Amino acid sequence: MSANLEEKCINTIRFLAVDMVEKANSGHPGMPMGAAPMAHTLWSRFLKHNPKNPTWPDRDRFILSAGHGSALLYALLHLCGYQVTLDDLKNFRQKGSLTPGHPEYRHTPGVETTTGPLGQGLATGVGMAMAERSLAATFNRPDFAVVDHFTYGIVGDGDLMEGLSHEAASLAGNLKLGKLIFFYDDNHITIEGDTSITFSEDRAARFRAYGWQVIEVVDGNDCTAIATALTSARSDLEHPTLIAVRTHIGFGSPAKQDSAAAHGAPLGAEEIIKSKNNLDFPTAPDFLVPDEVYARYGEVKERGLKSEAQWLEMMLAYKAKFPDLVKEWERRLAGELPVDWEKSLPRFPVDEKGVATRAASGKMINALAEILPELLGGSADLGPSNKTLIDTAADFSAPDFSGRNIRFGVREHAMGAILNGLVLHRGLRVFGGTFMVFCDYMKPAIRLAAMMGLPVIYVFTHDSIGVGEDGPTHQPIEHLASLRVIPNLNVIRPADANETVAAWVAALRRNDGPTALILTRQNVPTLAEIAENAALKVSRGAYVIIGEDERDADITLIGTGSELALAVQAATALQEEGIKTRVVSMPCWALFDHQSKAYRDTVLPAGGRRLVIEAGSSMGWHRYAGEKGDIIAIDQFGASAPAGELFQQFRITVEEIVRRARVACSR
Repeated sequence: MSANLEEKCINTIRFLAVDMVEKANSGHPGMPMGAAPMAHTLWSRFLKHNPKNPTWPDRDRFILSAGHGSALLYALLHLCGYQVTLDDLKNFRQKGSLTPGHPEYRHTPGVETTTGPLGQGLATGVGMAMAERSLAATFNRPDFAVVDHFTYGIVGDGDLMEGLSHEAASLAGNLKLGKLIFFYDDNHITIEGDTSITFSEDRAARFRAYGWQVIEVVDGNDCTAIATALTSARSDLEHPTLIAVRTHIGFGSPAKQDSAAAHGAPLGAEEIIKSKNNLDFPTAPDFLVPDEVYARYGEVKERGLKSEAQWLEMMLAYKAKFPDLVKEWERRLAGELPVDWEKSLPRFPVDEKGVATRAASGKMINALAEILPELLGGSADLGPSNKTLIDTAADFSAPDFSGRNIRFGVREHAMGAILNGLVLHRGLRVFGGTFMVFCDYMKPAIRLAAMMGLPVIYVFTHDSIGVGEDGPTHQPIEHLASLRVIPNLNVIRPADANETVAAWVAALRRNDGPTALILTRQNVPTLAEIAENAALKVSRGAYVIIGEDERDADITLIGTGSELALAVQAATALQEEGIKTRVVSMPCWALFDHQSKAYRDTVLPAGGRRLVIEAGSSMGWHRYAGEKGDIIAIDQFGASAPAGELFQQFRITVEEIVRRARVACSR
C-alpha cells in the first residue's frame, strides 16, 4: 500500500470520528485522532477477522479498553464491512442507534465486550487470552490448530492508572500469555491536564517487571514502526506484549492537539475545517470515505473471508479424524449442557448437624467437574476457604494450560473482569470465589456481566455475622442488598446443602446473566422440608416449606440462608401455642419476581402477618414483608466474637422470632 493511501485511510478514520462527535454534539474526538495510525495498522494488516461472520470462533479478539474512543471502533467496523453503515455513524450517540456512546456487547456487530469503565477492557482481555489457551490445550492436535488466535486491544493512560489494570497485568505476566497484545495510547493527557500531575512512574518498566515484553514506538504516526512492533509482539509467545506508542491527542487540530480540550468535547465546525486542511483532507462533505479507502478495506474483508474458509476446510478434516472432539466443541460453543447432566449431582441426607453451604458447594463443584469438562474457575487466594478447588484437576498455568484450577491471587478486581473475558470468548463455564464482604471489589465487573448477559457464577462465602471472630471488617451486612439491586443478577442464598445444589443447577441452566451464590461459613442443618425436588423449588425463587395448605395462617415466616432453620424451629414453637404458622424459603428475589402472579400469591397470600428473618440489611425486604409485616435483620456493623454469641447479641434467634411473631399476631 502506498504511503499516500495509508495516510488517506488513517485520516478517513480520524475524521469519521470527528464528524460523529460533531454531529452528536458530544463524545471524544481526541483519542481517535491520535490512535488512528495504530488502529489502522492492526486492522488492515494483522487482525484476523471476518466482518461477514463476527462470531467466527477462531477470530482474533479486539478490545477498545479506552471505550470513550468508541468513534474510532465504529469507523473501523464500518470500513471493514461489518453491519455498521454510514447512517449508523451519523446517528452516533442517538437513541436506538448501533453506535452508542461507549461500545456495547450484543448491540453493535463486531464489538467483543462492553467497555467504558477504565481498566475493565484490559482485564477482560486477559480472560479472553486465558480462554484461548485453555481451549487450545483441549482441542488442538498436531496439524489441527482449531484454536489459534490473538487478543489485541488499546489502553489509555486512564486504564493504566486504575488498580484493576495492575492486578490483571501482573497475572497475565505470571501466566505467560504470549498471545495477548495491547497498544498503550501514550498521549500524556487526561481530563484534568497533563498526566505528569498524577502519573509519573515509568510505565514501561512497570510492565517489564510484570513479565511483559514492552516495545516502545516513539512516533505514533510511524506505521512502519508500529507494524514492526506488532511482528515482534506476535513472535514472542512467552510474554504478553505492551506496545507503548507515543501519540498526540487530537492530532492535526491546530488549537487542541496535545490539550485536554481535545478529550471529551466536539472540536467545533471552524476547528474541524482547520484540522482537515492541516492534514490535507477534503473539508466537505462530512463523513467522507474516498473510494480508494473503501477499496483498501475491501481487501481486508476479502482476507477475512479467505481466513475463515481455510479454517472451515481444516475443520472438515478435523471432524473426519476426531468426530468426538468436534461434537464436544460444538456443544460448548452452543452453550449446551450434556444430556442427563443432573443425574449425577450430589444429594444430602437430612441431618440436624448439617454442613456449611460453602462445603456443599465445594462438593457440587467437584461433582460438576466430572460432568462438565468446560467448567473451570478459582478464587482470590481463598480456595481452601471458599471450597472452590477441583480436587482432580491441575492448575491453569504455563506451559500446560489444560488445568482447570485458576489461581487468581489476591485480586478480586481483576478476577471479576477476567471471568467476563473467559465467558465472552465462548466455550467455557466459569466461576470465581471470594469472601462475600469482598464482592465490593468486584462490583464494576459484576455490573458489566449483568449488563452483557454473561452466565458468570460467583461463589461468595462467609455470608454473615456467622464469620465470627474475624469481626465487622469481614462480616457482610449491606452486601446482599447491594447485590440484589443490580439488574439481571440472580442472587441466590441457599438455606442448606440441597438448596445449594439446586442453586448451582439454576446458575448453570442460565445463559442470559450472572448468578451470585451466597454461602455460609458455619454448618447449617440439612432440612427435611427441602430434601425433595429442591431444584424445582429453588428455580421459583421462593416456596412454602411448612403450612403449604394453610393459606389463612396467622403468621408467615420468610427466611433465607442460615436463618431458615431458625424459622423452622420457631414455627414448631408457635404452632404448639396454637398460632397457625407458615414458613417460606426465599433464596432468590429475582427468580421469585419472575414467577406468575398466581404462583406468587400462593406463596405470599394477601392477608395475615409476615415476619422476615435475615442476618443482613433490612433494605428491600419491606415489599415482601408487606404493610403489616415485620423484619428481623441487622442494620449495623457486626462485632468480633464467636458466631453463636453474635447471633444472640444481634437477636437472630428462635426466641426473638417467636416473640416478634406473637407481637405481630396480637396487633
